[in-house]
Amino acid sequence: MKRRTFQAEGALVGRPLAEAVAEQLGVPVAEARRLVEAGAVYLAGRRCREASTALRAGQVVAVVLEEGGRSPLEAPLAPPPLSILFEDEELVAVDKPAGVTAQPTEGRVGDSLVDQVSARLGRPAGLVHRLDRETSGVTVFGKTASATSALAAEFREGCARKRYVAATGPGLPASGTVDLPLSRDPSRPGRWRASRTANGVPALTHFRTLHAGDDFCLVELLPHTGRTHQLRAHLTALQAPILGDKRYGGAATAGGLPAPRCLLHAQALELAHPRTGQPLRLEAPLPEDLRRFFERARITAPSGPILG
Repeated sequence: MKRRTFQAEGALVGRPLAEAVAEQLGVPVAEARRLVEAGAVYLAGRRCREASTALRAGQVVAVVLEEGGRSPLEAPLAPPPLSILFEDEELVAVDKPAGVTAQPTEGRVGDSLVDQVSARLGRPAGLVHRLDRETSGVTVFGKTASATSALAAEFREGCARKRYVAATGPGLPASGTVDLPLSRDPSRPGRWRASRTANGVPALTHFRTLHAGDDFCLVELLPHTGRTHQLRAHLTALQAPILGDKRYGGAATAGGLPAPRCLLHAQALELAHPRTGQPLRLEAPLPEDLRRFFERARITAPSGPILG
């Protein structure tokens, strides 16, 4: 990510935000206004989309110039149509495609999954959990404030049961449990490490290997905690990083098949319906890139109740 940061002082105090951004970046005011309206400008740490906002002395302005190799002013790529897995008056569950962010990023708003679902509902969707950009699979949104609160509590309290599947490097044992705390890796920004040597947060993952080949493994993952990058870091600790996971050293190909992204899929989710309390199981079919590995291994993905 590329950004420019400056502080409101001297002649900038009292100036409209767009004019100050234009002056600092050396661009036309119209272009600066577009950056503000696109959600790429932060004032005192908060996104500000009002180009006419007058700057106060000492306020820090941050402008996102590039994110993921793209300018915030580039037209967003057309997202694939929403794949609805379940919907009623309280919630909607969708199959998140790989490559779509769960929520707006620092430099762009409008093309995240929560933006798409909100546009479909005609009102803000209640985001209660998140998948990484490259991870696909089941994602649930509340349609009412009470449903959003109840769903968020299920995730926060560990009541929601989740099953993921992934293609990894070879060498996984038949089954096991990874009980390793997670902490930020100081030597690699954006990456987490699974280790007892650091003061990390507790993280627990059960796994069952579905296929163990010379070139790759297919694994069922049952996280009992919901930490950032938990499954990616735990599999790396097992020396079998997820295929396509560049950040954690996953191979780009295996068994003659490409791994174009981190091949992790949130395949199933079990929770209580926020109004009735009845159990609800949601499942998302395998995406094409991961399905190829299951076909090569001649096995089917797990389905039905989440066990373990």
